[in-house]
Amino acid sequence: MSDTKTLYIDDLIIRAATVDDDKRISQYFIDNRQHLKPWEPKRDEAFFTADGWAKRLIQLSELHKYNLAYYFVIQMMDSDEVIGTISYSNIVKFPFYACSVGYSLAEAAQGRGVMRRALQKTNQWLFDHQNMHRIMAAYIPTNNRSGNVLSSLGFEKEGYAKKYLFIDNKWQDHVLTSLTNIKWVNPK
Repeated sequence: MSDTKTLYIDDLIIRAATVDDDKRISQYFIDNRQHLKPWEPKRDEAFFTADGWAKRLIQLSELHKYNLAYYFVIQMMDSDEVIGTISYSNIVKFPFYACSVGYSLAEAAQGRGVMRRALQKTNQWLFDHQNMHRIMAAYIPTNNRSGNVLSSLGFEKEGYAKKYLFIDNKWQDHVLTSLTNIKWVNPK
């Protein structure tokens, strides 16, 4: 991934996932399957296996290489365990310079500001190194934690989409938000 470094903030390491992360990521999703279920699409069984993630990570590494998407894992500095993920998708440059962000955090890591700090760091990386002008995020209205994280980072509410995404086996309404890069520079 061009311009990518491992990002550090406080006691966290946030880094682009690699093909070697198949077991760590699958274990993260196995351990947090029930915790994440209300906020995620229904997953096929391959999503919870190292083999399934090995295939997915090959695809993600190609997207990273061409700056079309980024998939970050979050770890504590003193651990090899994945405690969260942040993904940037639908990356479009001229004339939009925008993308969507999605994220998840382990149940055991909740309430410590982990996602707020990690998301702040990766958003800034996208603004500084990928020249994004706008990052968009949507959350289910009952997901107060997600709404609070986005609000604390300056994401502004822009709308309300009825039956927006098929999450937890049903169409769910979402609050639409975005964060704009006030220091964006036209690459000409």
